Amino acid sequence: MEDQTELVGKTFVGHYYHLFDNDRASLSSLYQPTSMLTFEGQKFFGVDDISTKFNQLPFDQCRHMISTIDSQPCPSTGGLLIFVSGSLQLAGEDHHLRFSQMFHLIPTPRGSFAVQNDIFRLNYG
Repeated sequence: MEDQTELVGKTFVGHYYHLFDNDRASLSSLYQPTSMLTFEGQKFFGVDDISTKFNQLPFDQCRHMISTIDSQPCPSTGGLLIFVSGSLQLAGEDHHLRFSQMFHLIPTPRGSFAVQNDIFRLNYG
């Protein structure tokens, strides 16, 4: 039986990658002014900085295929840690790129979650 942490993790991951693959500009709604993104070693702070990075990626379309989702509660924040592994395929490319991504979600006053920390890496080799 799936616990609440796993259910929230899977729901968030499905929503996040659906937005990334279909409406990347809408990802900004998941972040807040104190959010941090580390993307392939580059650091970005706040909604505007993170949105600019996503909108300047050198491809328009991609498709994520998720292999694993590991979720843990974070009692000190009331949030959630989510670790994702999978692959992505860019439009017009035959090969898949393996990736890992970690999210730290924190509760919002509206009763949902926002991404506080986001770390993304391609996995080579």
